[in-house]
Amino acid sequence: MDFEGKKKEFLQTWGTFGSKWGINKAMAQIHALLLIAPEPLCTDDIMDELHISRGNVNMNVRNLLDWGLVSKIHKEGERKEFFVAEKEIWKVISIVTAERRKREIDPVITLLQESQHVEKENEEQKEFKKVTGELLQYTELADSLLETLSKSEQNWFLNGIRKLFNRRKS
Repeated sequence: MDFEGKKKEFLQTWGTFGSKWGINKAMAQIHALLLIAPEPLCTDDIMDELHISRGNVNMNVRNLLDWGLVSKIHKEGERKEFFVAEKEIWKVISIVTAERRKREIDPVITLLQESQHVEKENEEQKEFKKVTGELLQYTELADSLLETLSKSEQNWFLNGIRKLFNRRKS
């Protein structure tokens, strides 16, 4: 397959993955396009490449800016705004992890913490409090691991994963 075919396949696949990770397909495709672009792109460039509307590009670029995955830059002599993606993949992983924690895990922890304030009068209430308490413990553990991951250095994390898998092979 030629370069353009592989590029199109990459953008489509990244969009599909994005929708499975909780962001819309267009946002993921815009991120992928900016990630692989050697130069900053303007809204028109993104529209032309992905065949999506100006409004869709503007809304999703704004979201990517809010997440910190994309930055706006100005080119001298140009009136258009140009955008560039964070190219350091570890930073991208850390940003996405932090965003997902904030949007998904934090509300679950709050709900489970509030569930612990139920009175234990009958068996159903006791079981509810017991199960939600266990879920809270595991959710807080997962949250702690994700926080450590997002704040860690890439080499520390990758070396730890390698050691873990090497132990399993032995």
